Amino acid sequence: MKNLGFAPMSKHFVRLFNSAMDSPLTTVATRSRFSARRHAAPRPDRKAAILLAAEKLFAKRGYHAVTIRQIANEASVPLALVGYYYGQKHELFLAIFEHWNSTIEQRLQELRQAQQTQDSAAQVSRIIEAFVDPVLRMRSSTEGEYYALLVARELFHETDVTDHVLRVYFDPLAHAFIAALHQAMPQATRGEVAWCYQFSLGALLHHLSDYRVQRLSLNESKTGDPCARELLVNFIVGGIRAALPITPLSPIPTIDNQGDSHET
Repeated sequence: MKNLGFAPMSKHFVRLFNSAMDSPLTTVATRSRFSARRHAAPRPDRKAAILLAAEKLFAKRGYHAVTIRQIANEASVPLALVGYYYGQKHELFLAIFEHWNSTIEQRLQELRQAQQTQDSAAQVSRIIEAFVDPVLRMRSSTEGEYYALLVARELFHETDVTDHVLRVYFDPLAHAFIAALHQAMPQATRGEVAWCYQFSLGALLHHLSDYRVQRLSLNESKTGDPCARELLVNFIVGGIRAALPITPLSPIPTIDNQGDSHET
């Protein structure tokens, strides 16, 4: 026996359902929820994950060898989200240095404290400690280690983006340290002090990125060992003092009773 009333009844319920879904109230509510999802506040965890993933990959593989897709995969986020938060790849690269700009301010603050040292013999050591210590402290964290490796390995490659980073973030720091060293060692020229700064920078960056010391020391030393901090500081300070020795004053000629001149 056929159920003649089922089909009309089902169509009636379908019409009621569609009518309810198409009502202005339902449409507004649905759109409001969709709009809220679209304009929700950014999730800091995902944004930070992208930055950390970029630091890690840029440090390990180099800026030009890394793609945005690889960064998204490393951060476990959708590809479009990288561009949404940071824009193009070079903008993400610059955002890393902006994120760590506070460490530069910390080094400048410690430099200003070092310049207050009254003992001129100790002032050079204090300046180099201000140059080295904040970087080594930063490297002790996982995120800081990636950033330190990125600086040590990537900024040596001269490109438009790395030149911009050096000029905006690191040149002012370098000028401040060179001026402080020059003030502490006025017997040298600005050019000589600038070379010593670059040599000091090379020693610091090599310490950050070195991986051979454990093998070369027959396992007596470890890569990134904080115990090497004092050795590094003494090495840099000793090198600067050897390269820029204090020039002794020229002897002053005197004349004795017989009219002969002598140097004293």
